[in-house]
Amino acid sequence: MTTTLKRTGLFERYAEHGGKTIDFGGWDLPVQFSSIKAEHEAVRTKAGLFDVSHMGEVLVTGEEALTYLQKMMTNDVTKLKVGQAQYTAMCYENGGTVDDLLIYKRAENNYLLVVNASNLEKDLEWMKKQKTENVTIEDKSDEYALLALQGPKAESILQTLTEEPLNDIKFFRFKEGVQISGQSVLISRTGYTGENGFEIYGSPEAIVKLWDELLKAGESEGLVPAGLGARDTLRFEAGLPLYGQELSEDITPLEAGLGFVVKLNKEADFLGKAALQKQKDEGVPRKLVGLEMIDKGIPRTGYPVLLNDEKIGEVTTGTQSPTLNKNIGFALIQSSHAKIGQEVIVQVRKRQLKAVIVKTPFYKR
Repeated sequence: MTTTLKRTGLFERYAEHGGKTIDFGGWDLPVQFSSIKAEHEAVRTKAGLFDVSHMGEVLVTGEEALTYLQKMMTNDVTKLKVGQAQYTAMCYENGGTVDDLLIYKRAENNYLLVVNASNLEKDLEWMKKQKTENVTIEDKSDEYALLALQGPKAESILQTLTEEPLNDIKFFRFKEGVQISGQSVLISRTGYTGENGFEIYGSPEAIVKLWDELLKAGESEGLVPAGLGARDTLRFEAGLPLYGQELSEDITPLEAGLGFVVKLNKEADFLGKAALQKQKDEGVPRKLVGLEMIDKGIPRTGYPVLLNDEKIGEVTTGTQSPTLNKNIGFALIQSSHAKIGQEVIVQVRKRQLKAVIVKTPFYKR
């Protein structure tokens, strides 16, 4: 049985720029335009433009919206002021991760949640199951399209198309009703590449127009369209997790090194709190670590990690880092072996290759 892949409003534009598309969680999305390496380098040195319209947007409103989100999320949502964004996780009772997401506080008891595309249906089902009566949960994904403009030149390029002083939008802040080239959009600065940049949310029609306008405005600055391939290598170098690899229903945020979004001291008894508290008290059984290959070879997702011929974990993400020109990986391994400088073996098919545990993130701006 063939399933029809979903497409964003920019699908027609991909071919114009030589985009090669793949099935990404049920979406027909560009993995690359020119090459992953060239797009990666453009984002690190100039700027890249990503179509991330597949992301899910969920609106949570009502007089108990805050109380409800405090129960659902590991982070402390009471800390959010209007115009601020927050990164958080949503967990099952056993501490496993439902999803990692962003929360935008638009007004009192009015929150926009941005969730991973492949998790949208599962997230909605979980959220509705926990819903109290004075809370409204609405899937707004079809009303939003989304561009991510990332790289050191992102701000100067975008500034040519708007009167809004972009410098005023600080990290994890956002502004609604901003006019860019005559289109009214929400702009935020959260980033998933380790670089400076912006997310631009608008109607699908507005985003198609802005894709063209931005590429034109940034042409002389070296702005290029970028695909999922570069998005993955960029986020990975910057030490940011990807759901389904570093996080899953079997991997808790604590194991993934996201303790900073798990506020065990907040008053609200959030879902998974008891399990995560127990994990913290007893010591996290597994830890996400960075690997750098000593022998030649790339550690790929799922490859076993060994110590003294015993399996101690496995690789969650691995690649050749375009910025560092080294073969690196993330691995989820038994905590007792998670020491910086510890040599381990990565089983690459039939070969046993040496690697060393290193500090992450691999790259810092």
